Amino acid sequence: MKKNIALGLVLGLCASLSLKAQSPWVIKADKIDPANYYGITVANGMIGVVSSPEPFKVKNVVLAGAYDQYGRGRVSNFLNSFNLLNMYLEVDGRRIDAKMVSNFRQELDMQHAAMTTTFDYGDKATIKYTYYSLRQLPFTVLMDVAVTAKKPINITAASVMEAPDALKQVENYYNEIDRPHVTISLLTSTAKSPTGKLQLCASTSFLFNEEHGKEPRVIHEMWDNNMHLMKFSHKMDAGQTYSYGVTGSSITSAHHPDPLNEAERLTIFALLEGKDRLIKFHNQAWDKLWESDIQIEGDAQAQQDVHSMLYHLYSFSREGTALSPSPMGLSGLGYNGHVFWDTDLWMYPAMLVLHPEIARSMVEYRFERLENARKNAFSHGFKGAMFPWESADSGVEETPVWALSGPFEHHITADVANAAWNYYCVTQDKEWLREKGWPILQATADFWTSRVERNGRGHYDIKNVVAADEWAENIDNNAFTNAAAQVNLKNATAAAKILGLSANPDWMNVANNIPILKMDNGVTAEFATYKGEGIKQADVNLLAYPLKTITDPAQIRKDLEYYETRVPNEGTPAMTQGVFALLYARLGNGEKAYHWFKDAYEPNLNPPFRVIAETKGGTNPYFATGAGGIIQAMVMGFGGIDITPTGITQVKSKLPPNWKSLKISGVGVNKVTYTVK
Repeated sequence: MKKNIALGLVLGLCASLSLKAQSPWVIKADKIDPANYYGITVANGMIGVVSSPEPFKVKNVVLAGAYDQYGRGRVSNFLNSFNLLNMYLEVDGRRIDAKMVSNFRQELDMQHAAMTTTFDYGDKATIKYTYYSLRQLPFTVLMDVAVTAKKPINITAASVMEAPDALKQVENYYNEIDRPHVTISLLTSTAKSPTGKLQLCASTSFLFNEEHGKEPRVIHEMWDNNMHLMKFSHKMDAGQTYSYGVTGSSITSAHHPDPLNEAERLTIFALLEGKDRLIKFHNQAWDKLWESDIQIEGDAQAQQDVHSMLYHLYSFSREGTALSPSPMGLSGLGYNGHVFWDTDLWMYPAMLVLHPEIARSMVEYRFERLENARKNAFSHGFKGAMFPWESADSGVEETPVWALSGPFEHHITADVANAAWNYYCVTQDKEWLREKGWPILQATADFWTSRVERNGRGHYDIKNVVAADEWAENIDNNAFTNAAAQVNLKNATAAAKILGLSANPDWMNVANNIPILKMDNGVTAEFATYKGEGIKQADVNLLAYPLKTITDPAQIRKDLEYYETRVPNEGTPAMTQGVFALLYARLGNGEKAYHWFKDAYEPNLNPPFRVIAETKGGTNPYFATGAGGIIQAMVMGFGGIDITPTGITQVKSKLPPNWKSLKISGVGVNKVTYTVK
């Protein structure tokens, strides 16, 4: 008996220590296998830096809004920018590499978007470096390095500028600008994108600390057309810590008409701000973002995971850009950096509720491409505007020809329109609705009146589409497409009324005659000839949320119980299970909601930072779409937060049994806090 009590006390203590050790804000990796390593991204909504398991290396640098046609599919692709944060360090003439170090650890501070690496170099030095994609400066990054000598040593530190293979006509420059109290050393590169469409530029400079005395002499070395570097040397005594930094900027002609000079100007600006001010303002910007937060009491691992999802959504988007994130955000070149429904239906709603000012950029992206959506409708024989399934910089269709979703996945048009309507619902901004929302809603409603085939009352059919469940190709009367079109038409009519405009009476006529089909068992049919096949992703269940065209709890439950058994264990994207979790939470079944919440992402995690891949066992992180779906399950499911035409409300919901409470702060334009216990 005493043994059992003692064992219980030990287990309880271990659980307590484990709980305390699981930080809500810091993801630590202290057992790193370079062969099984999936980098984590530090980004500021414009420039993304992906980590590497190699000392002083980063995997790649991705710049939002920079596309050119090369490589895959004869369509526009994201471009890697210059790798402006790669460095090296030599100690007593030997360059440090992964084989020479011990105690190699990395950790991401999600609260302030800082990636820190530490390691020991034998008995000579301990090294620590942290890099930032500065939130207050969209095109600028910072690396902060500290070397602590264990014995007297000589160090040589270099900042290396490398051009990705796809870039052409690379030109490298080195320039020193002398001022009375500082010499500014600029390591600069410029190149053309693969077709010559864009000019890409980057520039870096060393940051030296006054406390270390006279600045060291900087030497420039040109290695080849694709790589050059600048370096300095310094002698250190045992016990001394020497710190230095590199700041740099990367920008393209897509962002500025004179990117070469602007890259250098931005770098000089950051250099003369100084490291302390750069970090101070960066931290303040992230503190402002985290005023909108999700706090779970009673589940330390879920708390960290949810913070990671929010961190990535915040990192991949930015206020005032008129840009919209791709499924993989700024974590790499996945899906060519294109914009799909992944933004409008999956990432955007969570951002809209937590940061309407950032969500506005995502809608602005669509508004600025409305004219090309009109041309797309015209070329397909339809009226109004037909948004492309895959969109890049111009807003024309960018889907590779082999994918039938380009010509046929038409629900995207309603997804864009309904996102615009929801922006008005959350903000109640009538001026925005008149200027930006109404043109989108009107043009998309006109599309659906021309898209339906009028086969008699109750049979305004939408035929030959790719369903939201993309395994269902070229089918008729897809549940999600039909319901999304209905909602689009009704929202356009409601917007007209709010603005005192005349709605086209045919909009409601069409909306009321688009069929939503049922099978003999009473379950909503995914499409006209559906016979119970497996599904790739949620389709019918989206009619309960976010569309709300099915509101009867019994029908919602019936559809859930049917389709949750049609999703295979592999090959399906993470957001599907997120919808199941959301709906079960609203139905009052906390246990099932928790099951699907965990199933949505835990089998998709990759080491060492628990980054989410698109599918179970997948290797293509970071899947921001899935994060968006799971955060919706948190906010709109467990949290019960609901978007209505008159603003944000809260509906009944159920927490998992092991959660004590859920607190969602900074909701909506008034930054309201909601709590569920």
